[in-house]
Amino acid sequence: MDRNRSNLFDSWESYHKTCRELSHAMASQPGSQVRLAKKTSNLFRTRKEAAAKRLDVRRLHRVIEIDPEHRIAEVEGMTTFEDFADATLLKGLRPPVVPELKTITVGGAVSGIGIEASSFRHGLVHEMVEEMEILCGDGTIRICRPDNENADLFHAIPNSYGSLGYILRLRVKLLPASPFVKLIHQRFSDRTQFLSKMEAACGQSPHAPDFVEGVAFTPDDFTLTTARLTHDRGPVSDYKGMQIYYESLRSRSEDLMTMRDFLWRWDPDWFWCSRSFGMQNPLLRRLLGRWMLRSNCYWKIQSLYRRWKLEERVHVMRKILHLPIEIFEPVIQDVEIPIEKSLEFIEFYFREIDIRPCWICPVRPLDAAGNWTLYAMEPGALYLNFGFWGSVRTSSDKAAGHFNRRIEIIVNWLGGRKSLYSTSFFTEDEFWRIYNGIAYKKLKLKFDPQGAFRSLYQKAVLGH
Repeated sequence: MDRNRSNLFDSWESYHKTCRELSHAMASQPGSQVRLAKKTSNLFRTRKEAAAKRLDVRRLHRVIEIDPEHRIAEVEGMTTFEDFADATLLKGLRPPVVPELKTITVGGAVSGIGIEASSFRHGLVHEMVEEMEILCGDGTIRICRPDNENADLFHAIPNSYGSLGYILRLRVKLLPASPFVKLIHQRFSDRTQFLSKMEAACGQSPHAPDFVEGVAFTPDDFTLTTARLTHDRGPVSDYKGMQIYYESLRSRSEDLMTMRDFLWRWDPDWFWCSRSFGMQNPLLRRLLGRWMLRSNCYWKIQSLYRRWKLEERVHVMRKILHLPIEIFEPVIQDVEIPIEKSLEFIEFYFREIDIRPCWICPVRPLDAAGNWTLYAMEPGALYLNFGFWGSVRTSSDKAAGHFNRRIEIIVNWLGGRKSLYSTSFFTEDEFWRIYNGIAYKKLKLKFDPQGAFRSLYQKAVLGH
């Protein structure tokens, strides 16, 4: 770890000072709508620029305290998972669930929905949180726990996307780390056998792996990866340079990585999306160097692509040159499907979407009471998350968002859930039926009666 360790930590005094300033800024203009002023975003839905007060939360980007004895961390909401993980690894610990990209913030993953290959053991990101400090629309700061007077807000923050309040601080449970992680890759040509082996790997015995995930490369080429923490030394792989992690899944049956490199195995190539920017070309890869092989670099490139409207410019140029114009619909989605319905989803996916590869990650919600208000999943049941990010060729006779809409319909029909970080096309009635509108509207009235924050529907579907 070659980073300045002092930059990873903040003090309680500094944290409380920032909180007082944010509380005052929020309370000083009652009824005004606000947005976060921040450095990063991992949202993929389009947003309309609108007049709104900017709340500067960029200072809340560090770890306040780590208690190795009780395995607890106090972390500020805008802390990236890269910084959070680095701070915990210094103490021989790790967060139970670490999303795949370095720039995802802890507060963002909790107020959204975060998963990873450890989620079959440890649930979703928000299930590792014991306490949150939330800035509400009237400027008050509420301490929220599952057993105090603000339990209703605590359970409603996941999937709220800052529409009920902003996370200032989180108390997070930690687990022991190890120096290395050993990976086993198995390939399957039969999707039924692949699903059966994945389900078996996710058993709840003490001998189950620490991490499980899969990749569908084609309709008849699936790879299952199981991984375990280990202290055993050996030659380690490095996928931050010329080697590409996802390509290794089909070329080797075993692998060994450092703990830190394993956590960020998907980040250097944004899973496989770096190929869209030409970053898997060996010459370009060598010329630009490791510092460009990061998800935040790809995010900036994509943002510039949208800002400059390059797709529209390409269409105009092709029209001028009398070249055929191909129309593509962006499809950026993560969905959770009950494992017993996953075969049906796979068949639909390769029949109608067919973006290759597709990430498959098992998730088992832990909460025995099923209390997560806005993203209800069956506690203890095994789901498979399907992550697919690309575009599908479409035509002018299809409605805008045709393929995304088809995904929403099939996911709902199969009893699954769709993450809201990407563009959505739900009708308002349908949206609130799926995401518990009755409870949400009561919570909105209680914690943000003046509408300082845009509603979840405004954010997720209308793009406000």
